Amino acid sequence: MSKNFALIGLGGYIAVRHLKAIKDTGNTVLVALDKNDSVGVIDAYFPQADFFTEPERFERHIYKLQHGQNEKVDFFSICTPNYLHDAHIRMSLLNGADAICEKPLVLNPWNVDALAELEKETGKKIYTILQLRHHPMILKLKQQIDNGPADKIYDVDLTYITSRGKWFHYSWKGDESKSGGLATNIGIHFFDMLQFIFGEPRQIIVHHRDKHVVSGYMELQKARVRWFLSVDSGYLPKDAVNQGKTTYRSIQVEGEEVEFTGGFTDLHTVSYEHILAGKGFGLDQAKPSIQMVHFIRNAEISKEALSCKHPFLTL
Repeated sequence: MSKNFALIGLGGYIAVRHLKAIKDTGNTVLVALDKNDSVGVIDAYFPQADFFTEPERFERHIYKLQHGQNEKVDFFSICTPNYLHDAHIRMSLLNGADAICEKPLVLNPWNVDALAELEKETGKKIYTILQLRHHPMILKLKQQIDNGPADKIYDVDLTYITSRGKWFHYSWKGDESKSGGLATNIGIHFFDMLQFIFGEPRQIIVHHRDKHVVSGYMELQKARVRWFLSVDSGYLPKDAVNQGKTTYRSIQVEGEEVEFTGGFTDLHTVSYEHILAGKGFGLDQAKPSIQMVHFIRNAEISKEALSCKHPFLTL
Protein backbone atom coordinates (compact mmCIF):
# COMPACT_ATOMS: atom_id res chain seq x y z
CA MET A 1 0.00 0.00 0.00
CA SER A 2 1.29 3.44 -0.94
CA LYS A 3 2.58 5.57 1.93
CA ASN A 4 2.44 9.34 2.38
CA PHE A 5 5.48 11.38 3.37
CA ALA A 6 6.31 14.79 4.78
CA LEU A 7 9.83 15.93 3.91
CA ILE A 8 11.77 18.43 6.03
CA GLY A 9 14.88 20.03 4.53
CA LEU A 10 13.78 20.08 0.91
CA GLY A 11 16.44 22.61 -0.10
CA GLY A 12 19.38 20.49 1.07
CA TYR A 13 21.56 18.57 -1.40
CA ILE A 14 20.63 15.18 0.06
CA ALA A 15 16.87 15.78 -0.28
CA VAL A 16 16.86 14.78 -3.95
CA ARG A 17 17.99 11.24 -3.01
CA HIS A 18 15.04 10.99 -0.64
CA LEU A 19 12.63 12.38 -3.23
CA LYS A 20 13.87 9.82 -5.74
CA ALA A 21 13.65 6.98 -3.21
CA ILE A 22 10.09 7.91 -2.25
CA LYS A 23 9.02 8.07 -5.89
CA ASP A 24 10.92 4.91 -6.90
CA THR A 25 9.18 2.95 -4.14
CA GLY A 26 5.74 4.08 -5.32
CA ASN A 27 4.98 6.53 -2.53
CA THR A 28 4.04 10.21 -2.31
CA VAL A 29 5.29 13.41 -0.67
CA LEU A 30 2.22 15.30 0.51
CA VAL A 31 3.97 18.25 2.14
CA ALA A 32 7.48 19.65 2.48
CA LEU A 33 9.27 22.24 4.61
CA ASP A 34 12.38 24.35 4.13
CA LYS A 35 13.28 27.80 5.39
CA ASN A 36 14.45 28.66 1.85
CA ASP A 37 12.10 28.69 -1.11
CA SER A 38 14.60 27.65 -3.81
CA VAL A 39 13.14 24.18 -3.97
CA GLY A 40 12.15 23.74 -7.61
CA VAL A 41 13.72 20.28 -7.54
CA ILE A 42 10.44 18.93 -6.18
CA ASP A 43 8.74 19.65 -9.52
CA ALA A 44 10.51 16.64 -11.03
CA TYR A 45 9.03 14.38 -8.36
CA PHE A 46 5.95 15.70 -6.53
CA PRO A 47 4.81 19.03 -8.00
CA GLN A 48 1.45 18.83 -6.21
CA ALA A 49 3.01 18.69 -2.73
CA ASP A 50 2.15 21.47 -0.32
CA PHE A 51 5.14 23.56 0.72
CA PHE A 52 5.93 25.73 3.74
CA THR A 53 8.86 27.89 4.83
CA GLU A 54 7.64 28.32 8.43
CA PRO A 55 7.69 25.30 10.73
CA GLU A 56 4.69 26.61 12.67
CA ARG A 57 2.47 26.63 9.58
CA PHE A 58 3.93 23.31 8.44
CA GLU A 59 3.12 21.61 11.74
CA ARG A 60 -0.38 23.13 11.76
CA HIS A 61 -0.92 21.61 8.30
CA ILE A 62 0.36 18.23 9.54
CA TYR A 63 -2.02 18.38 12.50
CA LYS A 64 -4.97 19.00 10.17
CA LEU A 65 -3.93 16.08 7.95
CA GLN A 66 -3.48 13.70 10.86
CA HIS A 67 -6.86 14.62 12.34
CA GLY A 68 -8.77 14.76 9.06
CA GLN A 69 -10.80 12.14 7.28
CA ASN A 70 -8.65 11.81 4.16
CA GLU A 71 -4.90 11.50 3.54
CA LYS A 72 -2.58 11.17 6.51
CA VAL A 73 1.21 11.34 6.75
CA ASP A 74 2.83 7.97 7.48
CA PHE A 75 6.48 9.04 7.52
CA PHE A 76 8.60 12.15 7.98
CA SER A 77 11.79 12.18 5.88
CA ILE A 78 14.31 14.40 7.66
CA CYS A 79 17.10 16.00 5.61
CA THR A 80 17.87 18.99 7.81
CA PRO A 81 21.16 20.11 9.43
CA ASN A 82 22.49 17.63 11.97
CA TYR A 83 21.70 19.65 15.08
CA LEU A 84 17.99 19.83 14.15
CA HIS A 85 17.50 16.10 13.64
CA ASP A 86 16.48 15.42 17.24
CA ALA A 87 13.77 18.11 17.19
CA HIS A 88 12.41 17.04 13.81
CA ILE A 89 12.34 13.36 14.78
CA ARG A 90 10.32 14.37 17.84
CA MET A 91 7.98 16.41 15.64
CA SER A 92 7.40 13.33 13.51
CA LEU A 93 6.62 10.91 16.32
CA LEU A 94 4.49 13.39 18.25
CA ASN A 95 2.41 13.89 15.10
CA GLY A 96 1.75 10.18 14.71
CA ALA A 97 4.29 9.39 11.97
CA ASP A 98 7.40 7.23 11.79
CA ALA A 99 10.68 9.05 11.09
CA ILE A 100 13.34 8.38 8.46
CA CYS A 101 16.34 10.55 9.29
CA GLU A 102 19.63 11.19 7.54
CA LYS A 103 22.80 10.38 9.39
CA PRO A 104 23.97 11.32 11.91
CA LEU A 105 20.68 10.49 13.55
CA VAL A 106 21.66 12.76 16.46
CA LEU A 107 24.92 14.26 17.73
CA ASN A 108 25.22 12.62 21.15
CA PRO A 109 24.69 9.07 22.45
CA TRP A 110 22.32 10.21 25.22
CA ASN A 111 20.02 11.73 22.59
CA VAL A 112 19.52 8.19 21.24
CA ASP A 113 18.44 6.98 24.67
CA ALA A 114 15.89 9.79 24.99
CA LEU A 115 14.47 9.01 21.55
CA ALA A 116 14.12 5.35 22.54
CA GLU A 117 11.84 6.49 25.35
CA LEU A 118 9.81 8.54 22.88
CA GLU A 119 9.42 5.49 20.65
CA LYS A 120 7.93 3.62 23.61
CA GLU A 121 5.60 6.50 24.47
CA THR A 122 4.27 7.02 20.95
CA GLY A 123 4.47 3.52 19.47
CA LYS A 124 6.20 4.99 16.41
CA LYS A 125 9.55 4.02 14.90
CA ILE A 126 12.74 5.90 14.07
CA TYR A 127 14.88 4.79 11.15
CA THR A 128 18.19 6.11 9.87
CA ILE A 129 19.97 5.93 6.52
CA LEU A 130 23.13 3.80 6.75
CA GLN A 131 23.46 3.24 3.04
CA LEU A 132 26.91 1.64 3.03
CA ARG A 133 25.41 -1.39 4.79
CA HIS A 134 23.54 -2.00 1.52
CA HIS A 135 26.52 -1.52 -0.81
CA PRO A 136 27.22 -4.79 -2.65
CA MET A 137 31.00 -4.58 -2.22
CA ILE A 138 30.72 -3.77 1.48
CA LEU A 139 28.38 -6.73 1.97
CA LYS A 140 30.82 -8.94 0.07
CA LEU A 141 33.70 -7.78 2.28
CA LYS A 142 31.67 -8.39 5.45
CA GLN A 143 30.89 -11.92 4.26
CA GLN A 144 34.59 -12.55 3.61
CA ILE A 145 35.52 -11.32 7.09
CA ASP A 146 32.72 -13.28 8.76
CA ASN A 147 33.77 -16.46 6.94
CA GLY A 148 37.48 -15.92 7.51
CA PRO A 149 39.65 -17.12 10.41
CA ALA A 150 37.94 -16.24 13.70
CA ASP A 151 41.14 -15.01 15.33
CA LYS A 152 42.53 -12.96 12.41
CA ILE A 153 43.07 -9.22 12.94
CA TYR A 154 43.06 -7.31 9.63
CA ASP A 155 45.13 -4.23 8.81
CA VAL A 156 42.88 -1.57 7.27
CA ASP A 157 43.46 1.91 5.84
CA LEU A 158 40.41 4.17 5.40
CA THR A 159 40.86 7.38 3.42
CA TYR A 160 38.12 9.83 2.52
CA ILE A 161 38.77 13.24 0.99
CA THR A 162 35.81 15.27 -0.24
CA SER A 163 36.83 18.73 -1.44
CA ARG A 164 34.89 21.65 0.00
CA GLY A 165 35.25 25.36 -0.73
CA LYS A 166 35.41 28.26 1.71
CA TRP A 167 31.61 28.28 2.01
CA PHE A 168 31.75 25.00 3.96
CA HIS A 169 33.42 26.58 6.98
CA TYR A 170 30.98 29.52 7.04
CA SER A 171 27.93 27.24 6.91
CA TRP A 172 26.43 25.18 9.72
CA LYS A 173 28.67 22.34 8.54
CA GLY A 174 31.73 24.26 9.72
CA ASP A 175 30.22 24.85 13.17
CA GLU A 176 31.07 21.87 15.35
CA SER A 177 28.18 22.57 17.72
CA LYS A 178 25.78 22.15 14.78
CA SER A 179 27.48 19.53 12.62
CA GLY A 180 29.43 17.53 15.19
CA GLY A 181 32.71 18.23 13.39
CA LEU A 182 34.29 16.46 10.44
CA ALA A 183 34.22 12.96 11.90
CA THR A 184 30.47 13.24 12.37
CA ASN A 185 29.56 15.27 9.31
CA ILE A 186 31.51 13.44 6.61
CA GLY A 187 32.70 10.32 8.38
CA ILE A 188 29.89 8.75 10.37
CA HIS A 189 28.76 6.36 7.63
CA PHE A 190 32.36 5.13 7.26
CA PHE A 191 32.72 4.56 11.00
CA ASP A 192 29.39 2.73 10.97
CA MET A 193 30.66 0.63 8.07
CA LEU A 194 33.89 -0.25 9.91
CA GLN A 195 32.14 -1.50 13.04
CA PHE A 196 29.49 -3.23 10.89
CA ILE A 197 32.24 -5.27 9.21
CA PHE A 198 34.95 -5.59 11.85
CA GLY A 199 33.11 -5.34 15.17
CA GLU A 200 32.99 -2.92 18.05
CA PRO A 201 35.91 -0.63 18.94
CA ARG A 202 38.38 -1.56 21.65
CA GLN A 203 40.62 1.50 21.35
CA ILE A 204 40.38 4.82 19.49
CA ILE A 205 43.28 7.26 19.15
CA VAL A 206 42.99 10.70 17.54
CA HIS A 207 46.26 11.97 16.05
CA HIS A 208 44.96 15.20 14.52
CA ARG A 209 41.74 17.18 14.51
CA ASP A 210 41.02 20.59 13.00
CA LYS A 211 38.44 22.11 10.64
CA HIS A 212 40.16 20.59 7.58
CA VAL A 213 41.39 17.16 8.74
CA VAL A 214 40.66 14.55 11.37
CA SER A 215 42.79 11.44 11.52
CA GLY A 216 43.71 8.64 13.88
CA TYR A 217 43.92 4.96 14.63
CA MET A 218 41.46 2.48 16.08
CA GLU A 219 41.41 -1.15 17.05
CA LEU A 220 38.20 -3.06 16.42
CA GLN A 221 37.43 -6.67 17.26
CA LYS A 222 38.83 -7.83 13.92
CA ALA A 223 40.84 -4.88 12.59
CA ARG A 224 43.57 -2.34 13.15
CA VAL A 225 42.46 0.77 11.28
CA ARG A 226 44.39 3.86 10.23
CA TRP A 227 41.83 6.49 9.17
CA PHE A 228 42.02 9.89 7.51
CA LEU A 229 39.17 12.28 6.66
CA SER A 230 39.53 15.68 5.03
CA VAL A 231 37.66 18.42 3.16
CA ASP A 232 40.94 19.93 1.88
CA SER A 233 41.58 19.27 -1.81
CA GLY A 234 45.30 19.65 -1.17
CA TYR A 235 45.34 16.08 0.17
CA LEU A 236 43.94 14.54 -3.01
CA PRO A 237 46.36 12.01 -4.56
CA LYS A 238 47.99 13.11 -7.83
CA ASP A 239 46.16 10.45 -9.82
CA ALA A 240 42.81 11.79 -8.63
CA VAL A 241 43.81 15.37 -9.45
CA ASN A 242 45.01 14.37 -12.91
CA GLN A 243 41.64 12.73 -13.55
CA GLY A 244 39.79 15.87 -12.46
CA LYS A 245 38.30 14.21 -9.40
CA THR A 246 37.37 16.20 -6.31
CA THR A 247 36.53 13.21 -4.11
CA TYR A 248 38.71 10.26 -3.14
CA ARG A 249 37.46 7.19 -1.27
CA SER A 250 39.69 4.28 -0.41
CA ILE A 251 39.52 1.23 1.80
CA GLN A 252 42.52 -1.07 1.81
CA VAL A 253 42.34 -4.37 3.66
CA GLU A 254 45.65 -6.18 4.03
CA GLY A 255 47.04 -3.85 1.35
CA GLU A 256 44.33 -4.76 -1.18
CA GLU A 257 41.95 -2.07 -2.43
CA VAL A 258 38.23 -2.67 -1.86
CA GLU A 259 36.51 -1.11 -4.87
CA PHE A 260 33.38 0.61 -3.64
CA THR A 261 33.54 4.06 -5.25
CA GLY A 262 30.58 3.34 -7.53
CA GLY A 263 27.05 2.25 -6.75
CA PHE A 264 26.18 5.05 -4.32
CA THR A 265 23.36 6.77 -6.18
CA ASP A 266 20.61 4.18 -5.63
CA LEU A 267 21.46 3.16 -2.07
CA HIS A 268 18.86 5.52 -0.59
CA THR A 269 16.20 3.76 -2.64
CA VAL A 270 17.42 0.40 -1.33
CA SER A 271 17.33 1.86 2.20
CA TYR A 272 13.72 2.96 1.73
CA GLU A 273 12.77 -0.47 0.37
CA HIS A 274 14.09 -2.09 3.52
CA ILE A 275 12.38 0.43 5.80
CA LEU A 276 9.03 0.00 4.07
CA ALA A 277 9.42 -3.77 4.40
CA GLY A 278 9.95 -3.37 8.15
CA LYS A 279 13.67 -4.14 7.99
CA GLY A 280 15.18 -0.65 8.35
CA PHE A 281 18.04 0.36 10.64
CA GLY A 282 16.78 1.75 13.92
CA LEU A 283 18.23 3.28 17.08
CA ASP A 284 20.20 0.18 18.09
CA GLN A 285 22.05 0.15 14.77
CA ALA A 286 22.62 3.93 14.78
CA LYS A 287 24.01 4.29 18.30
CA PRO A 288 27.46 2.61 17.98
CA SER A 289 28.76 4.98 15.30
CA ILE A 290 27.31 7.98 17.18
CA GLN A 291 29.29 6.85 20.22
CA MET A 292 32.44 6.52 18.08
CA VAL A 293 32.27 9.99 16.55
CA HIS A 294 31.30 11.57 19.88
CA PHE A 295 34.47 10.08 21.37
CA ILE A 296 36.58 11.28 18.41
CA ARG A 297 35.12 14.79 18.72
CA ASN A 298 36.03 15.02 22.41
CA ALA A 299 39.18 12.90 22.72
CA GLU A 300 42.53 14.41 23.61
CA ILE A 301 44.97 14.55 20.70
CA SER A 302 47.55 11.81 21.13
CA LYS A 303 51.21 12.15 20.25
CA GLU A 304 51.70 8.50 21.09
CA ALA A 305 51.44 5.56 18.72
CA LEU A 306 52.46 7.80 15.81
CA SER A 307 53.88 4.71 14.16
CA CYS A 308 50.21 3.88 13.56
CA LYS A 309 49.27 7.20 12.00
CA HIS A 310 47.72 7.28 8.56
CA PRO A 311 50.27 7.83 5.74
CA PHE A 312 48.34 10.87 4.44
CA LEU A 313 48.77 12.66 7.76
CA THR A 314 51.76 14.99 7.87
CA LEU A 315 52.47 16.40 11.35
